Formats: sequence, C-alpha cells, structure tokens
Amino acid sequence: MKTDLQIEGMSCNACVGFVASALQSVKGVDRALVDLNTKHAEVEGPDYRVEDLIDAVEEEGYSAKVAN
Repeated sequence: MKTDLQIEGMSCNACVGFVASALQSVKGVDRALVDLNTKHAEVEGPDYRVEDLIDAVEEEGYSAKVAN
C-alpha cells in the first residue's frame, strides 16, 4: 500500500522530522519519506488507514490531505 500526502505548515527540517515521526508511528506504516521542498509525504506499508495518517500529522500541528 502506498499513499502520497500533501502537507501544509512545514517550514524547516525539524518540521520534516516531526511529520515523519508522526507518520511512522501509525500502525501498519513501514516507511514515511517527507520532502520539505515539495511539501509531500510518501507513506508505504502493508496495512494502515489513511485517516490515521492525517490524524497523526494534524496532532503535530500540520495539515495533510491525500495528494492528487
């Protein structure tokens, strides 16, 4: 399973770390790559809920939505 998210509110590398940690804490996520320049996150894993990804990012103070 793979999901691309658009992340808003990141302004530095520390933000990238917070978002990546939040995404990787979601059950079923194996890998989360976050890019500050494109404001995207790529998440991979065998089984997770997209809603849980978005909730985890929002709990860190950022916004997320599925990228088109």
